[in-house]
Amino acid sequence: MKVSELQKLIGAENLTPEVAEDREITCGYACDLLSWVMAHGDEGMAWVTVQTHMNVVAVAVLSDMACIVLPEGIRMEAESLQKAKDEGMTVLTSRLTAYEICGRLFAQGVPAHE
Repeated sequence: MKVSELQKLIGAENLTPEVAEDREITCGYACDLLSWVMAHGDEGMAWVTVQTHMNVVAVAVLSDMACIVLPEGIRMEAESLQKAKDEGMTVLTSRLTAYEICGRLFAQGVPAHE
């Protein structure tokens, strides 16, 4: 599944439209503890989190994730969004809960992180 397909699947808004949405999503993950995500993050991951500060972008870039997904209509701060744009990291926001987003990913065959 591509990031653009995920956007449609969860009715998300792309907060970084300047970034290409053609990254392939290899797995999904939901976690808000950054040190845990740093240890378990993976290339191509769609990461669902309620965190919105600059370090979220840094962790996603460090792991070469496909995108960051913010649930429940959460918005990311302008400074963090600019960093995401500069780093080529897509940030989506959806009105769905983290549980619903992960459920839809899994139902479409996107595996959980191993």
